[in-house]
Amino acid sequence: MTDRTSGEPPVTGAKGPDELRRQIQRTRSELGDTVEELAGKMDVKGRARARAADLRDKAGAMTVQLRSSAAQAGHTVHDRATQAGHMVQDRAAKTGHKVQDRTLQAGHVTQGKASQTSAALERRAEHSVPRPARPLVLAAIRHPRPTLIVGAAVATVVVVSWRYPKK
Repeated sequence: MTDRTSGEPPVTGAKGPDELRRQIQRTRSELGDTVEELAGKMDVKGRARARAADLRDKAGAMTVQLRSSAAQAGHTVHDRATQAGHMVQDRAAKTGHKVQDRTLQAGHVTQGKASQTSAALERRAEHSVPRPARPLVLAAIRHPRPTLIVGAAVATVVVVSWRYPKK
């Protein structure tokens, strides 16, 4: 009993009933595995369900990964925005200090020039204003705000009396 088409050595028979039972058991087991594989390949619905479950698992994993990436991106954006805010705040503070310093310097310069102008006006008033009016002019130079208020009131009285004369 030689099978010449397959090139395999001839199958010899069992040498006893125990060996025959083992061969039958092994053949049944192999046949069961083969039938199980064929049944699995023929179960299209089951394979589709298994494939759908695999895809659901992959989609769930991708969703978790995307959420994690989005959260990380959100944290990165938040950190960068915070840094930018701090930089803007620092620059604004520096600029504010510069403006404050320059304003203070300008105030000192203006105050110095006003003092010089006041002293020059007082010197001129002492030499060029007649003696009876000199104390009044010097008071007006030393206290310009009340002088301006009184001057405005006098100007208002003059304009009103000129515009609305008595009949």
